[in-house]
Amino acid sequence: MDRINTVAGAVGADQLGRVLAHEHVFAVQEDFRLNYLRDWDETAEIDRAVETLTRVKQSGIDTIMDVSVLGIGRDIERVAKVAERVDLNIVAATGVFTFNDLPFQLHYTGPGLGFDVDDPLDEMLTRDITEGIGTTSIKAGFLVCVLESEGLTPGVERVMRSVGRVAAATGIGVVVHTNPHTQSGLVAQRVLAEEGVDLTRVMLAHSGDSTDVDYLMRIADAGSIIGMDRFGLDLLLPYGDRLATLLTMLEHGYADRMVLSQDAFCVSDWFDATAMTHVGDWDFFQVTGRVIPDLRASGVAETAIESMLVDVPARLLSPGVHADLVDLHPEKTGLSPENRA
Repeated sequence: MDRINTVAGAVGADQLGRVLAHEHVFAVQEDFRLNYLRDWDETAEIDRAVETLTRVKQSGIDTIMDVSVLGIGRDIERVAKVAERVDLNIVAATGVFTFNDLPFQLHYTGPGLGFDVDDPLDEMLTRDITEGIGTTSIKAGFLVCVLESEGLTPGVERVMRSVGRVAAATGIGVVVHTNPHTQSGLVAQRVLAEEGVDLTRVMLAHSGDSTDVDYLMRIADAGSIIGMDRFGLDLLLPYGDRLATLLTMLEHGYADRMVLSQDAFCVSDWFDATAMTHVGDWDFFQVTGRVIPDLRASGVAETAIESMLVDVPARLLSPGVHADLVDLHPEKTGLSPENRA
């Protein structure tokens, strides 16, 4: 049986249960925290994360994929203190979060640069997966990279190709932060495929920010997993539009190529309390509290819901597993016959 690395140790793929495939525990940059978060209380923030994730477990979720990596803030020892107190699997990631340039620790060192050597990023990411993150033995369970509206800049391409090489070598899955309005998922698929990545092991995050079903079907037909993963972020797309797009994709038979999530966090230094008052119902409980009840009310089969929450994330996280994608037939739809359009 495939073993999945979590913050608290390896578990069987059958122990993942229901998975939120794109969330954050802490998104806190240490240099910012040390210099500007003067009221930071380490114990209180850990307690707050424990309380939040305990409620996530009580809502019916068994696992979260924590996409926080270099560039967005990842303190694995802090996350471990939370993991040991909650009955919830937390799968950590490795990778680099950048819309444009590389961190200066990598800016001058690499192929063709001032210090012309093999890309040190490959070794860094591989070590996180095979040995452990930082000084711990906690191993990353998936890779993360970004392709936003800035496009395939030299820094972004370097990260993406390194992620692709490491994914192909280790067999673990990839989550790509994309901008569906620029159709960056298509570019990500091309680059990762050029590096030997199996596109069925690639999740194109934030695809659900778009209502362009033709685009979503195109990237799904290439095998990749669609991230319907920002429920609650109505500032980017209203909930009704997100749900309608999800239902349309289910009608077309894509329950085996979608995941559900919210891109929420326990603690983030991106937003202060004032900012959070303007984002409405954006938290860890949109999927269980709104999306699933609305899917059921629309006639979506339980098998389709379980596919998006259980089967697809397990396939993404299971090393070396290839999707058994089938031609789309009416019986693959997520809607019961009486509710199909």
